[in-house]
Parts: sequence; structure tokens; C-alpha cells
Amino acid sequence: MSDTGLFRSLRIYNYRVWAIGALVSNVGTWMQRIAQDWLVLTILTQHSAGAVGVTMALQFGPQLALLPLTGYAADHFDRRKLLMATQALLGLLALGLGVATVTGVITLWMVYLFALALGCVTAFDAPTRQTFVNDLVGEAHLSNAVALNSTSFNSARMVGPAVAGLLIAAVGVGWLFLINAASFAAVLGSLGLLRVHELQIASRPTRKASGLTEGFRYVWRRSDLKTLLIMLFLIGTFGFNFPIYISTMSVTVFHGDAGQYGLLTSALAIGSVTGALLAAKRQQPSLRLACVATLGFGLFCGLAAAAPDEWLFAAALTLTGLAALTFNTSTNALMQLSTEHAMRGRVMALRIAIVRGGTPLGAPIAGWAADHYGPRWSMCIGAAAGIAAAAVCLGELLRERRRAAMTCSH
Repeated sequence: MSDTGLFRSLRIYNYRVWAIGALVSNVGTWMQRIAQDWLVLTILTQHSAGAVGVTMALQFGPQLALLPLTGYAADHFDRRKLLMATQALLGLLALGLGVATVTGVITLWMVYLFALALGCVTAFDAPTRQTFVNDLVGEAHLSNAVALNSTSFNSARMVGPAVAGLLIAAVGVGWLFLINAASFAAVLGSLGLLRVHELQIASRPTRKASGLTEGFRYVWRRSDLKTLLIMLFLIGTFGFNFPIYISTMSVTVFHGDAGQYGLLTSALAIGSVTGALLAAKRQQPSLRLACVATLGFGLFCGLAAAAPDEWLFAAALTLTGLAALTFNTSTNALMQLSTEHAMRGRVMALRIAIVRGGTPLGAPIAGWAADHYGPRWSMCIGAAAGIAAAAVCLGELLRERRRAAMTCSH
């Protein structure tokens, strides 16, 4: 059997079953994200980008606050069983939010509370899901599987928001939360159908090496990992605030409805899917590719900020999504492939915490800028973050070249 090919990881039974369940659940998740943003922006507030920013901060903040526990859990616990628990809890939270919305009792503080609870559960779910990919496919197919995961996630990002925009107009936001709750049955079913004896589980680390401090020390000794984490902080904190950028541009600049918001979010996803498919074809990621991707992100985000109409805005979003996904998959695969097994869960938890944990800082800033200076200036913050991250990466590439030259001279 050939080890090459765009969809080579799908030849593995466990990964194939997992991918099918995850795709269904991801569509529901993206429908909920659109519904939640629209609920806060247009129903519970008078177009307050700040309120959307607070919701994002509460949803992603726990991934930083709970970092001492989440990486440990991903490294030490049975990942399949842990995922079954987190996915079931996420489904129950979606059900609760849906019931509260459909019955008309939902308030802004309740959305905040649900967002915080979702963030706490996702803090354990995300690093476990990312490291579980290695259990499904092994080292040889890891880079391809990471890229295919991104393809699935962003394919759902194309379908989910577009469908959500239509359903919001037809049945209201509450039913989208209920649909998402039902979608978790697919991923729970796929976890139950896995052939456990075929999972490629590495030996668990000892308790002596289990502390978060050890994870920080490990990263601190690696200049390449430090560079990637700085780039992820800049992009994750100030760049990946698309719910704010797209919703406020759609509502206040282009005067669109929920359907337009969903379609613009899908435009971003078209670029992301393209980037994911290109990543799946690559055998190995590189730091140079991450540098080019961050520079592209900054430039395309700036073009989106200056777009005169929704069509050019959508085109710029597509290019931005391509750059963002290329950066995301390359850094994900680079960090997993260059990290030893015993530390991988903690390093990936640190990665996720930095990308999403910066949201409590970046999202309120983006929301405040959109409320006070307009959505275009808010997007310029994201553009500047991309250019700054590219500069950081270029510095590390130059240091690597100097180190290589010194090694050759000796």
C-alpha cells in the first residue's frame, strides 16, 4: 500500500471512522458559532461588538487558565475515554443553550455563562483531540492527518455558516443550538466504533515528568518552539477575531442580514479548505512556509479591511483564510513532529492555550476598536499582527542560517 497521496490517512480504519463523525459534529459546531454571534450582536444587544468580544473572551479564556490541568490530562489519561466525556458535555451545553433560547428565557448574562462553561470543557477537549490524531494514524501519517482534520473542520466552516444564515431566518437561532446538540451523537458514535486494539498509543509519561513547569522548561530550551509560540500569540490574540470582523463588517458596513454573515464566513472557509488540501499534499511542514503564511495573512487581512463592497471583501477573506490555515497546519504539525512523545500533550496544550487563551485580551480590543473607530480599523489590528509575526519568524530563520554556517565552519 502506498504511503503517499492526498487522502492517505483515510486508508486507516480508525482515522476514517473518526473523520466521518467529526465532520458531522463540526458542521453543527459552526452553525452554533454563527447563531451565538448573531444572538449577541442583533437580538440581545444593539449591534455591540464589545459584547461579542466578551463572549469570545469567556469562551476561549479557560484554555489559558486551565493550562496546568489540560496538558496533563492529554498526556496521562485515556484520550478516547476523555474525548467521550468532553464531547458528551459539549452536547449537553448546546442542548441547554438551545432550550433557553427557544423558550425565550435567554439573556446576555446566560450566554456569557454558557460561553464560559463551553470554554472550560473545550480546554480539555482541544489538546486531547489534537494529540489523539497521533493515536489514530501514527508518526508516519501525522502531518497528513493534521491537514485532513483542518480540511474537515473548514469544510464544515463552509457549509455550517451558510446553512445557519438560512435557518436563522427560517426558524430562529435557538433551533441551531439544538441541531448542534444532536450532531454530537455522530462523534460519540465514531469513538465507540473505533478498533481500540489498533490505536497507536505511546507509553504514558511518569509522574516525575508530569508538571506544567516541565513543559515550559522544555519549550524554553527550544528556540524554534519559542518562535512558533510567539507567532501563535500574535496571530491568535490580535488576528483570529473573525467573528467580530465579519459580523460587524456585514451588519454595520455592508448592512447585510444573517444570510450575508453566513456566506461571508463561508468565503473565509473556502480559502481555509484550499489551504488544508494543499497542506495535505505536503510531506513535511517548514518554518519558512509558516513565515510566508503569516506575511500573507497580514497583507490579505489589510486588503479585506479596505474592501469597498461585500464581494471584494469576500474575495479578500478567501485569501486570508488560505494564509491562516496554512499557518495553522504548518505550526501544528511542526510542533507535534518535533516534540517527544512524553511532552507532546503539554506542548500542544500550551499551543492551544496561547492561540485561544489570548482571546480574552484580543477580542475585547477588536470589539472596542470596531465600536469606536469602525470595523475596518479593527481588521487593521489583525493585519498588523500578521506582519509582526512574519518579522519574528524571519528573525529565527536568520538565526538558524547563522547557526548552520557556524557548524559548517567548525
